[in-house]
Amino acid sequence: MRLDAFRVRCVPPKLSLSVTSADRVVVDLLAVPVYAERKFGPGADLVNKVLGRGLAEFMAETDFNGNRGDVLAVPTQGKLGAKAVVLVGIGERAKIDADVLRRAAATFAKRAANVQSAATTLLDAAPDSLDKGAAAQAIAEGLSLGTYQFLKYKGDGKPSKLKKVVILGRANVKVREGLARGTRVADAVIWARDLVNEPAAAKSPAHIATLARGIGRKSGLKVTVLQGEQLVREGMGGVIGVGQGSERSPRFVRLAYEPRGARASLAFIGKGVVFDSGGLSLKTGAGMETMKTDMSGAAAVLAAMSTLRDLDVKTAVYGYVPLVENMPSGNAIRPGDVLTHRNGTTVEVLNTDAEGRLILADALVMASEEEPDAMIDLATLTGACMVALGDKVAGLMGNDDGWIDQVRAAADRAGESVWPLPLPEEYRKMLDSEVADMKNISHGGYGGALTAGLFLKEFVGDVPWTHLDIAGPARAAADDSYITRGGTGFGVRTLIELARTFRTPK
Repeated sequence: MRLDAFRVRCVPPKLSLSVTSADRVVVDLLAVPVYAERKFGPGADLVNKVLGRGLAEFMAETDFNGNRGDVLAVPTQGKLGAKAVVLVGIGERAKIDADVLRRAAATFAKRAANVQSAATTLLDAAPDSLDKGAAAQAIAEGLSLGTYQFLKYKGDGKPSKLKKVVILGRANVKVREGLARGTRVADAVIWARDLVNEPAAAKSPAHIATLARGIGRKSGLKVTVLQGEQLVREGMGGVIGVGQGSERSPRFVRLAYEPRGARASLAFIGKGVVFDSGGLSLKTGAGMETMKTDMSGAAAVLAAMSTLRDLDVKTAVYGYVPLVENMPSGNAIRPGDVLTHRNGTTVEVLNTDAEGRLILADALVMASEEEPDAMIDLATLTGACMVALGDKVAGLMGNDDGWIDQVRAAADRAGESVWPLPLPEEYRKMLDSEVADMKNISHGGYGGALTAGLFLKEFVGDVPWTHLDIAGPARAAADDSYITRGGTGFGVRTLIELARTFRTPK
């Protein structure tokens, strides 16, 4: 799974478990949680006792209330095993869930960037209603993702110095498995972030296909890469059409995870536009600035697939990743051209900047032909979805209510925000073409995320299907807890959770 060599690279800290008490653990920095209204969380009472019971007064003087995201450094005067202590606010006790712990762990990890060893009692702040394994996984993810930075091209990059974090509290098999799972999931998210953040010049379709082969060798996947005449023979008209304007030729990657005894199958499809200029329907300069991230869906699928054997997933999972670069040239598709997709459907291309749906169409047809029990695609597809839901929530659409509910539940558990959107049949006529079966855009200026979803629906057949429009949350404009500015790796955690817990839709 190696990307090109980094000048400076952040390495997540190693995690371990210990039953040592908070006042005796020997580390550079200790983090203890505090609930809203300055109520002591696990370990805070011990710190308060050792420091002469003045912690409440100190919190009041500094206006620290224990709200989520609050952090307060406390002078220890050499009275603790830890050299320094921070209080981490986690809000109301009754509202603590896995994502609260994930965010608190990330906040702590960022604060610990200048020390080498740390410890925290966050695990014991998990309520009884929250599975201890899920709590441990969330904390591991937060600690790993909270240290992430993309420093490959920075001469003065300063990665986190944090090498070791000790999780204090009672441990059992669930906790140990949760920490291991969270570490592996975070590693996949980090890989996806690195790939998304990589400049487009360094990640051609051919290069990403090579990375996919490497993932296959390391992770026990069967990998097939289509190119050139193979794409023609397979009827990949959308992939060929979008990719023909670039000097860097397109690829189509299929990955297969087939564990022994699998009784169900699932398909992941990820949009892989390595750079999107808009083609002849050229974007503005500002509109192109972040278009190296237009392959975020592909990165999520590749990263998630890499974890399946390590996490002992019992369901067979197949990945489909069309890879193209959308560029203007004398050979680029023109507005008004007609493409023929794998299932024979013809599409009039009226806007070459609505290219993602064209390559996904071929991938969806191939996936549906193999008759999985369900499938899901992820794509940075429409600005319209960002207008509707902002830049932190993905739009969720599909053709099967039970499958939509299952995807939403998995996303909620994973801590990735999605929101259901409709696919109104009365909008389908907005995609009617004068010369072909369909056109690739609707006119009128409204409902663009929905008509894009309706376009994709034409290529899924009878298979239960969901579409995640991740145009907003795939990239962050600013740091926010375990989210770092730039590529977020959105969707990796949801896909992994779906594979781990998949139930065949009824």
